[in-house]
Amino acid sequence: MHPALWISKTGLDAQSTDLQVTSNNLANASTVGYKKNRAVFEDLFYQTVRAPGSQSSQNTNLPSGLMLGTGVKTVATQKDFTQGSFQLTQNQMDMAIEGAGFFQVLMPDGSTTYTRAGNFALNENGQVVTSGSGFLLQPNITVPDDATSFDVSIDGIVTARVPNNPAPVNLGQIQLADFINPAGLEPIGQNLFRESQASGAAIIGNPSEDGLGNLRGGQLESSNVSVVEELIGLIETQRAYEINAKVISGVDQMLQYVNQTL
Repeated sequence: MHPALWISKTGLDAQSTDLQVTSNNLANASTVGYKKNRAVFEDLFYQTVRAPGSQSSQNTNLPSGLMLGTGVKTVATQKDFTQGSFQLTQNQMDMAIEGAGFFQVLMPDGSTTYTRAGNFALNENGQVVTSGSGFLLQPNITVPDDATSFDVSIDGIVTARVPNNPAPVNLGQIQLADFINPAGLEPIGQNLFRESQASGAAIIGNPSEDGLGNLRGGQLESSNVSVVEELIGLIETQRAYEINAKVISGVDQMLQYVNQTL
């Protein structure tokens, strides 16, 4: 079998993966706190026919070698944690992180996950939870039933106003988590990430301190997906796929010619 067929096959597989990553980015272009992915590729091992620097005579060496590549493979998908734009919602339960950090979310099994999506809501007990699945925000904040307003300061202090009390009532302190390598976090869906060995342990602190970002109440962080960039990447992926398919067609025509002629 001609090696170019297998090389082009790896190219088709790689471009299919790139297309899947791009389509997922576009599908989540309106998802709050979503961070776009990119596929990472590397070339496969080389078949060395003549090594560079090999001796060509008693007194001379080869200035270059003869090494034939065998294709490409997908080695990783990387999250891009650049800041998304902010949208003003006027919803008192919405929060956005300006800068580094993640909200901490308590899972039903007792583990902690992390998210950039700040579209929170209240459950039947007045506790702040994720709007999609009802998981508790950590540290837990409970809003009184008779609260007339809910406010979050830039450094994460949560207050509420209740009737017959002129002063705001302090409900607690929101803390953020950060990681040495956020790209190493494991995405598990529902806008949540799980700590991994690659990300390192969570570093917990108050907003606006120790390099953590500020909190913006009444705002949400939009997805950092640029639809225009993704569409340009989609065109590049399509053309690369077509070129690899054309190589396979070209090799097929060559083999057909040899088969018919000899």
